[in-house]
Amino acid sequence: MTNKHEDEAALAAEKQRLIREGELLRIKVVHSKALVGQALQPDALMHGAVDHAVALAQARLGGLLQPGGAGGMLGGLNFKSIKSLMPYALTVGSFIARRRLIKPALVVAALAGVGVAWLLRHKRQA
Repeated sequence: MTNKHEDEAALAAEKQRLIREGELLRIKVVHSKALVGQALQPDALMHGAVDHAVALAQARLGGLLQPGGAGGMLGGLNFKSIKSLMPYALTVGSFIARRRLIKPALVVAALAGVGVAWLLRHKRQA
């Protein structure tokens, strides 16, 4: 007889454990849906894209962005300064795109690149 009661108690305990696991799973699903909904907001998407772009730029140009590298000539740019300048860069980029000034902006950027390259070469020779 005790064996039957023990089996029933074990079955009830297992049932309660499964119910709790199911409740936890439902809570996790609701939480995940809320996180996805928040992540799909336009400002969150833009923030993520900017962070990703800055991280890629830092990974590819890490030596230039460090104070000891060529970035020392540029005022010691680092991750935080680039991140704080990104809203301004986006505003300027938006203005250039709206005014259809892309080609002149590319010419100016190319000239600036040539100027920086000349300065770096001139600095090494000196």
